[in-house]
Amino acid sequence: MPESKEWLQQELDSVEKWEQDQSGLWFWEKLGRLPFKLLDKFTPTFIQEKIGEMLDETGKYIQTGGSYLSSVSKVTDYYPNHPVETLEDVNKLPIALMDETSENLSNNRKKIATAQGASTGIGGIFTLAIDIPLLLGLQLKTLQDIAICYGYDPNNQKERLYIVKVLQFVSSDYVGKQAILNTLSKFDDPEEDTERLVMSELQGWREVFFTYRDQFGWKKLFQMIPIAGLVFGALINRSAIKDISEAGRMLYRKRRLRERIILEK
Repeated sequence: MPESKEWLQQELDSVEKWEQDQSGLWFWEKLGRLPFKLLDKFTPTFIQEKIGEMLDETGKYIQTGGSYLSSVSKVTDYYPNHPVETLEDVNKLPIALMDETSENLSNNRKKIATAQGASTGIGGIFTLAIDIPLLLGLQLKTLQDIAICYGYDPNNQKERLYIVKVLQFVSSDYVGKQAILNTLSKFDDPEEDTERLVMSELQGWREVFFTYRDQFGWKKLFQMIPIAGLVFGALINRSAIKDISEAGRMLYRKRRLRERIILEK
């Protein structure tokens, strides 16, 4: 289908409708709204410590990319049947092809997450400490690869900031999601100091810690049961990658749609 201005606007409207629908709370999120003191009592210390390590690692990721960076030099692997060698070439591809490629990638990552969660969940509490950093790594890698699918460079610190905001978006409540969407809507505005704006929000590590603990720690509690943790681990990790990949695809798609609409004017 030709990317007419009308088509682009229609697709942008569908993404914005998805954003508006991100207000419902599922079972896991409702559990996370229990009083903090109760959470402190029942969330094991080692889980809180591991989540704290995740946040430290996220901070390092923003600055340097750490060991998570996907290689844009291998962009041809994302579009093997198309004449693509650079991100500039990707930018010229139809958005429908970007959508298809990112969806196929997301499906592949969900399978990996399912297998990973099952293998680390089989040992219950003894292997849970391994699973938490592995899942964070898979989430970051998935978002970076989705960025490449839409022609954005995750080696750029600005894009790493964007990826961290997507991570926060997935684990936030409705009010938090709207605040993050407001920030992301200004991300490509040349008049905004995006780096300063986002880094200012990321300074509240205590708030971020609570968010991860409430939304992530509770889920992992169910994975602490040996053997049964295999099932919980598989379901929890698959769900985590499903949520993060859906948000990444929709938000990166929105950026690309808006850029194409601007070019059409």
